Amino acid sequence: MSNPIESKKAPEPVGLYPHARKVGNLLFLSGVGPRVRGSKEIPGVSLSSTGAIASYDIAAQCRSVFDNVRTILEESGSSWSQLVDVTVFLTNMKDDFKTYNAIYAEYFKDNQPCRTTVEVLSLPTPIAIELKCIATI
Repeated sequence: MSNPIESKKAPEPVGLYPHARKVGNLLFLSGVGPRVRGSKEIPGVSLSSTGAIASYDIAAQCRSVFDNVRTILEESGSSWSQLVDVTVFLTNMKDDFKTYNAIYAEYFKDNQPCRTTVEVLSLPTPIAIELKCIATI
């Protein structure tokens, strides 16, 4: 049996899914992006009048998504140090990987979970990064 977990501080899900689900001593996070709770704001993103991404700051998005993951972990009874696996989705590997990798190293220098980074064509909202994580609890 698994228990769904809804964060009161992380951005609201953009679909019908919980922020996380606890199964035994494992915590599975749904995809987490850099949005801000209670608004459509995405740190570092400027949209055109049509809603397309006009420009974005991958560093701002990285910091925001990592902070959102930490929030969900802590509200779920886990912690940053208990992350064991991280899957990272980037929409522009060529331009963003170097910056993302440097910021990732800052956040994960004391905890080094397994990591997979893949490039995707797009994500459900106008974001450039999303994380899918597994932690112990």
